[in-house]
Amino acid sequence: MSNWADKLIQEYSYHKKELEHLKERLDPMNPKDNADLKIINSMIEDMSYALEWMKKGRRPGNIHGVDKRSIYQRRALLDMDLFPTIELDTKESMLSEEQKHQIINILVELSHRERQCYLMHMAYGMSLTEIAEELNLKKRTVQQYIDRAKDKVKILVS
Repeated sequence: MSNWADKLIQEYSYHKKELEHLKERLDPMNPKDNADLKIINSMIEDMSYALEWMKKGRRPGNIHGVDKRSIYQRRALLDMDLFPTIELDTKESMLSEEQKHQIINILVELSHRERQCYLMHMAYGMSLTEIAEELNLKKRTVQQYIDRAKDKVKILVS
């Protein structure tokens, strides 16, 4: 379900957090640390800019151009064979193109892990334990991802 942009976003997010942790350990009063702090701040700023670009699919601050959020993820969700495998308990089993796009718009707003856990649980009916084993996560972590995803879906649907 992930694509190259998702992988880059994960890597950049992880390393940005690492830089932020390193920044916290530096003493701004120490002249050597102060010089390192300026470099680290610059790196964090650059990574934030790149992350925003990857998440939105356009240059940050650009007024014109593509205005769809998470364009790479949206394209991957449209291309994947997601919808035929989801069995809905409704009488109408076929989704219209508009309904599919609405679902994609909601799924795009979730983080990679939230989307992954949410779909495995809600669409494929996997238990928290099964998901935890599949993704090599703790059961509680999976529960938190699903809870956050459900909260976001409630907000987006209403």
